[in-house]
Amino acid sequence: MNKAELVEAVQSAMGKDATKRAAEDALTAVLDSIVAGIKGPDQKVQIIGFGTFEVKNRAARMGRNPKTGQAMEIAASKSVGFKASAALKGSL
Repeated sequence: MNKAELVEAVQSAMGKDATKRAAEDALTAVLDSIVAGIKGPDQKVQIIGFGTFEVKNRAARMGRNPKTGQAMEIAASKSVGFKASAALKGSL
């Protein structure tokens, strides 16, 4: 499912009087709030019954250039992880 399909699903869930624009605005508000939450001091957004978005720190490490095989240092970085809740896992 891509974003356009998700907007259509939200629109149908909101009812027949909801516009596509209102559904897109609602989805954008939720996504922006998740981004703001993981940028905040806790760096974590927990949605009960769905899952948890969390910033994960990756340490610097040694790797290999796949083309040349030469050893190279990979810098430390941050990424976002998602852990599904037991309820979400159970619904699959």
